[in-house]
Amino acid sequence: MKKTSILKKSIKWRYTCIFICLIAVILAAILLANTFFLERYYTKEKISTLEHAYETLDNMLSLTADNGMDASTLFPSDYDTSDPDTETPATGYLKDLSETYNVNVIVMDTQTDTIFSTFGDLNFQSRKLNQYIFGNRTDSTAKVVKKFDNYSIERTIDKISKNIYLESWGYFSDNTTCFIMSMPVSSLKESVSFFNRFLLIIGIIAMLSGSVIVYFMSCQITKPINQLAKLSEKISSLDFSARYTGNSQDEIGVLGNSMNTLSERLQKSIADLKTVNNELQSDIVNKTKYAERQQEFVANVSHELKTPIALIQGYAEGLNEGLADDPDSRAYYCNVIVDEAQRMNKLVHELMNLSSIEQGKDLPDFALFDISKVVRGVVSKSNILIKQQGAHVEIDIPDGTMVWADEFKVEQVITNYLNNALHHLKEPYNISIYSQREYGGIVSIHVRNTGNPIPEEDLTKIWEKFFKVDKAHTRSYGGSGLGLSIVKAIVDAHHQKCGAKNTPTGVDFWFTLEREKK
Repeated sequence: MKKTSILKKSIKWRYTCIFICLIAVILAAILLANTFFLERYYTKEKISTLEHAYETLDNMLSLTADNGMDASTLFPSDYDTSDPDTETPATGYLKDLSETYNVNVIVMDTQTDTIFSTFGDLNFQSRKLNQYIFGNRTDSTAKVVKKFDNYSIERTIDKISKNIYLESWGYFSDNTTCFIMSMPVSSLKESVSFFNRFLLIIGIIAMLSGSVIVYFMSCQITKPINQLAKLSEKISSLDFSARYTGNSQDEIGVLGNSMNTLSERLQKSIADLKTVNNELQSDIVNKTKYAERQQEFVANVSHELKTPIALIQGYAEGLNEGLADDPDSRAYYCNVIVDEAQRMNKLVHELMNLSSIEQGKDLPDFALFDISKVVRGVVSKSNILIKQQGAHVEIDIPDGTMVWADEFKVEQVITNYLNNALHHLKEPYNISIYSQREYGGIVSIHVRNTGNPIPEEDLTKIWEKFFKVDKAHTRSYGGSGLGLSIVKAIVDAHHQKCGAKNTPTGVDFWFTLEREKK
């Protein structure tokens, strides 16, 4: 039922049906015209031929009389069709009339009783003239078709042959020369019937072949229209990857290029709207948490800076009091002071970055990008550290996995996850980075390593600022306890989720992103 409805709405089927109806109407009109008007038109043309013949001969006779000559000049008794010398303008005209229109003519000059005929026995023609001119016609089947002052045109039927004739008889304008013009008229009923049947067959063939041609031509016309329809469906589904690929310069081509422009602008507008919406949501959340975060920030900074400041102060005092007399001791004291100063500098930088994100001053700049390329870029940049750890990193994210996010901040999240996995890596030193499609247009990115599991009671605490599962191990590679806090802040700014779970061989860290809808 649905397919039938689609066919009824299809432009190519409409064009085909319009063509069939048009041909059918034209064919029906021709058949009706042939049936009801062809015979009348045929008879009218024959009558017109007789009228014209009368006028032509009458003009010749009038011109001859004006020159003082009689009818015998135009119609000589010694006329021989094979002898051009005996031919006159009148006999030449009658000859053409007989050959072209099959008109037979009898002309008689009543003053000299001279008879001229283009056919038959003169005695028979003379009796026929007497019957017509002097009214001696018996059992006549003649029907007057048209009547003039000097002559009439009648329709007669031959009793023997049953043939139909149009006959014009009477006098020319000199009132001394009489005539009979006879023209056979074929019955067109049978001919019209045959012609209609032939026309019907040709019309049906033309209709079928033309319908096929129109159908395929309309398919070519509607092909780009269908492409535009599919393109509009994808745009309405917020899929802006599709493009009109036609190269025509007509109205359809202009429309296709306009839709491509519309798709690009909508994609940019949606990205801008997502950014603005994200800013608004972040503002609402940050207003309620700002005071609490400010207090927590000061307390954590004080706690984290206390140890490096104490070390710097102690070693500096030792140098000042001369406890390190030899160069190696002095170098050791100085190295401790530099290391602790660098650790403090890194801590301050990370705290400022985290504070900026949490306060909504560094909001994500949303764009559509391929997450697989970002992951491979991070792994490539960390190649030296990966080799130092003797690690094997495997990436299983399909190419073309498009997501909506801030590319730079997502790269920062992946870098923190990868560094965290490398610092807690155990045999067989494997790291796997892969993706999973989640429900509701979400994709999750996982970084899994082989190593010691995290205690279950600490899985929810690792995202807190300055929390360290193994403080001694964390301090050994310079960890501040802010890496995962920064990850969570970035993911929260995207209004997504992140987490960690223990596996039989290690720990799996993950976060989610909004994927492109198709």
